[in-house]
Amino acid sequence: MLYFENDYSEGAHEAVLRRLIDTNMEQLPGYGNDRYCEAAREKIRKACGCPEAEVYFLVGGTQTNAVVISAVLKQYEGVIAASTGHINGHEAGAVEYSGHKILTLPQEAGKITAGALREYLEAFYHDRNCEHMVFPGMVYISHPTEYGTLYSRRELQEISEVCGQYEIPLYLDGARLGYGLAAEASDVSLEDIARYTSVFYIGGTKVGALCGEAVVFTKQAPRHFITEIKQKGALLAKGRLLGVQFDALFTDGLYLKIGKNAIETAETLRRAFLDKGYRIFLESPTNQLFVILENEKMKELKEKVRFCLWEKLDENHTVVRFATSWATKMEDVEQLAALL
Repeated sequence: MLYFENDYSEGAHEAVLRRLIDTNMEQLPGYGNDRYCEAAREKIRKACGCPEAEVYFLVGGTQTNAVVISAVLKQYEGVIAASTGHINGHEAGAVEYSGHKILTLPQEAGKITAGALREYLEAFYHDRNCEHMVFPGMVYISHPTEYGTLYSRRELQEISEVCGQYEIPLYLDGARLGYGLAAEASDVSLEDIARYTSVFYIGGTKVGALCGEAVVFTKQAPRHFITEIKQKGALLAKGRLLGVQFDALFTDGLYLKIGKNAIETAETLRRAFLDKGYRIFLESPTNQLFVILENEKMKELKEKVRFCLWEKLDENHTVVRFATSWATKMEDVEQLAALL
């Protein structure tokens, strides 16, 4: 069986595993107060060009989004997101469960625009009944998006400027950030993201770690953020597990290096689909490919390939997603191409 269902089918990069093994018997303080967590924080600050950043480690993406959003928002505030945003569609209502409404905007290839955001905020504050409504208290975007698309530096800057005018924080979900940074089509760096957002996270679970996400508050975290994490059951006693992994990922540029494999294998696979006459549903410059398959061909491929059903296109065709990762082997890509 060939696996292209997601980008977290494998365990962890060997350098991460090696560091975990090498440090396994060390006795260290708990809750992220060990020297490996601090070393990882310092390396992340340096990579972001943001020496004043506050860095925290959590286990997974949904957990991270729920904790960060609930900690930043006031009780009467909601978070603005694309209708296709991960927090709106694939997180089982985790944000709403914390008591905060998701305020959706129309999306264009998975992205929101500064113009649509401004229009929404202007309309809200011009409404005389706004005191009776859920206030927009944060803007959420993901990079890459659910469709593997990327924000340009200009788009990021424009959205950030609108957020600044309305004094609301911009939060960037970086579950697949390593693949976004490695994409040739991207002009956005970690330093750009730190410059234009109030908070973002660097995804490890999908980019080489066993688990873990690094939350970066570029200016200042909410007061008692550790207590917020603890209260929501998200504070690991063995915080070293996360710090050691990110220390390895941010040593000698490993995080960026391993992301390139996903981009290269995805591009090879994309060309194979096009060469065989398949249609691409939506162009993605990263590690997610959205392909239109005839239903009969889809059933045939499912016998030998794991992929993700995305949405029904019509009675005879389905949009499916093929995802590559830091660990995808080119020979697996070639085997899949032969099945097409």
